[in-house]
Amino acid sequence: MKIVIAIDSFKGSMTSLEAGYAAADGVRRVFPDAQILVRPMADGGEGTVEALTPGLGGAIHTARVQGPLGGEVDCRYGIVEQEKLGIIEMAGAAGITLIKPKERNPMVTSTYGVGQVILEAVKAGCRRFLMGIGGSATNDGGLGMLRAFGYEFVCSDGSLAQKTSDLDRIVEIRREKVIPELAECVFRVACDVTNPLCGPEGASAVFGPQKGATPEMIRQLDFGLERFAEVTRRLYPAADAAAPGTGAAGGLGFAFLAYTNATLEPGIRIVLEETRLEGDIAKADVVITGEGRLDGQSVMGKTPVGVAKLAKKHGKKVLAFSGSVTEDARICNEAGIDAYFPILREVVTLEEAMEKERAQRNMRDAVEQVMRLLL
Repeated sequence: MKIVIAIDSFKGSMTSLEAGYAAADGVRRVFPDAQILVRPMADGGEGTVEALTPGLGGAIHTARVQGPLGGEVDCRYGIVEQEKLGIIEMAGAAGITLIKPKERNPMVTSTYGVGQVILEAVKAGCRRFLMGIGGSATNDGGLGMLRAFGYEFVCSDGSLAQKTSDLDRIVEIRREKVIPELAECVFRVACDVTNPLCGPEGASAVFGPQKGATPEMIRQLDFGLERFAEVTRRLYPAADAAAPGTGAAGGLGFAFLAYTNATLEPGIRIVLEETRLEGDIAKADVVITGEGRLDGQSVMGKTPVGVAKLAKKHGKKVLAFSGSVTEDARICNEAGIDAYFPILREVVTLEEAMEKERAQRNMRDAVEQVMRLLL
């Protein structure tokens, strides 16, 4: 029997590979001679670096960069040397979790550190990038990242723009100092939102409040991004602030599309393609997937359903395991998961359920019992 295991992380409990190897142990209790392939999974959000880097044969590095409020932070990122691939989560350098709630202010937060991490990977030889841009604390339209690349944004008084509040004063963009390697780089940006850059559905209006923006700030931020887009179009006429996803990560999606060779794609699609999972699934008899919580939202670009849809292209049986299951999770059956199972074995607290050793044991035991149905 050939089995492919592709499980997302159980956040706060098991990494993708830890969950996968635990499931593999459960399979071997019933089918000791089974051919089992465990593949790392993520949906492009939190945990993508930790899941994909080792699974693709890469190494995790740490860069000391500028944080969203200016202080230094350590950002972990991955490099797969043979692929010249850099795996980066913007949240590691400019994420909202790096800031205390009372200190959140998108008028001053910056993506400069994101650019610094990318530069570190470029210096190491990376020319392809897998970027996760969820969980941002910023609303600077990618100004900080672009400054790190060498772009200079001249304000109406002749000074150079340094922060988000300068966006509405920019009148000229200079690119003489941009690193030449940027033209060689290709970015696949994991983006699961379709918001435009500006307007009532834009970055500032929709995501600004959770980053600490007041109604007045939202108006200023939106005007600043609109002005930034206008000036950008003078340099890059194809820049489109209305394109789906340009409002992601406070406008970072716009910066990638306008200033770099980038595409915005659903995170799970990128991960499935980068891991070349389809070729493995095509040869499998059974596919096992899962995530920490399986619910009605799992069909909205989450790992288990992404894996299931790929498996169904080849007519494979799909089994899913999760820490918890909600009543509306049955929609996942319609999306390709043949059957799903919660792994909890007894009544415990949430903290106890998330203990790594307990979770791994529960995964092994649950998978073992389901595998017995295949004898």
